[in-house]
Amino acid sequence: MSSLLVALQFGLMALMAVRLDAGAIGPGFVALLGAGVAVGAWALAANRPGNFNIRPDPHPEGRLVTGGPYAWVRHPMYLAVLLAMAAFALGGDAWQWAAWVALAAVLAAKARREERGLAILHPGYEAYRRRTRAIVPFVF
Repeated sequence: MSSLLVALQFGLMALMAVRLDAGAIGPGFVALLGAGVAVGAWALAANRPGNFNIRPDPHPEGRLVTGGPYAWVRHPMYLAVLLAMAAFALGGDAWQWAAWVALAAVLAAKARREERGLAILHPGYEAYRRRTRAIVPFVF
C-alpha cells in the first residue's frame, strides 16, 4: 500500500507539472512554489540524515522530530508538496484543481498510515499528535 500511495503522489504531481500553462507563471506561482520549497527545506534541515522516508513507513531506528516546522505540523513535507503543487493549479483549469484535491487526499492517506507506525515506535507520539495539526497549521 505504501508504494501505491507514493506512485499516486508522484503520478498526480507529474500530471500537474506537464499540464502547466507557461502563461500561468506569475507572482502567485512564484510565491506558492517558493513557500513550498522553503517549508520543504526547513523540514529537511530539522531532520537528521536517514530519518526521512518518502514512503509512509517510519524507520524503525528513526527519531521523533518535534522541532522546527514539526512544532507547527506533524507532516511539513506534505504541506510543502501541497503548497508547491498549488502553484501549478493556480493558473490551471478544473483538471489541475481536481488533481490537486486528489493529491491532498493521497497525502492525507499517507499521513494516517505513517502516524499508525509512529504511534507504535514512539511512546510520546500521541501527546505530540494531540498538540499539533497534521498538515496545515491551525486548521488540519
